[in-house]
Amino acid sequence: QVQLVESGGGLVQAGGSLRVSCTASGRTLSPYVMAWFRQAPGKEREFVAVITRGGGRTYYADSVKGRFTISRDNAKNTVYLQMNSLNPDDTAVYYCAADYTPYYSAGYYSTNGAAYDYWGQGTQVTVSS
Repeated sequence: QVQLVESGGGLVQAGGSLRVSCTASGRTLSPYVMAWFRQAPGKEREFVAVITRGGGRTYYADSVKGRFTISRDNAKNTVYLQMNSLNPDDTAVYYCAADYTPYYSAGYYSTNGAAYDYWGQGTQVTVSS
């Protein structure tokens, strides 16, 4: 069992930056592909970014490409999402998720939320105009 706890959300002005973190307890994150999803009010949850187990590959939604950066520190059991050039459309609850894939190829990842085994409780990010 993995417990994921997000932190670092808050209120920021448009054009600003924010870094959210996801720290795991219970197990090491090393065998997990890690991803960030978000859900805005009245909208479905959407994929934001993913990073492979060793951190060698990342993939982003088109809406955040070039502005957001996902990274991980397996020694600290933590995944980060650095968000720059934020705009009001980025306002949402941000969730981290873990996909247990120890036997998959090192380059494997999924952007489908249904593939993920564990989810955090979410952290609110609000961008004011």
